[in-house]
Amino acid sequence: MRPALPLPERIELAASWFRLLADPTRLRILHLLESGRRTVGEIVAALRTSQPNASKHLLALRQAGLVRSQRAGNFIYYSIADPVVFRLCQLACHGALGAVRGRLGARFSLRPH
Repeated sequence: MRPALPLPERIELAASWFRLLADPTRLRILHLLESGRRTVGEIVAALRTSQPNASKHLLALRQAGLVRSQRAGNFIYYSIADPVVFRLCQLACHGALGAVRGRLGARFSLRPH
C-alpha cells in the first residue's frame, strides 16, 4: 500500500487535473472514449479536428494517467485509464448546470405560477 501524499502535493495534483479538464476538446475526447477505445483517426473524424490537435490533447490526457494507449498492428487505440474521471465530470456538469439555473432564476425571477 502506497503512503498518502501530503496535502500540498494532493492539492497540486487535483489542480493539475482541473486545468487539464478545463479544455472542451479534452472533455469531448473523454466523452468519446466513454463508449470504448478509439483510434486517433476515429477521434479526429468525430471531433472534426486535425490529427495534430487530437494527438496533442491525447498526449496530455495520457501523461496525466486518464487515458492509456495500446498498439494493435498499424493502429494505436486510446481508452480510459481511470474511470473516476467520468464521476468528476458528472459532478462538475451537475454543479455548473445548477449555478446557471440559479443565475437565470435570479435574473428573470423564475418562479412557478
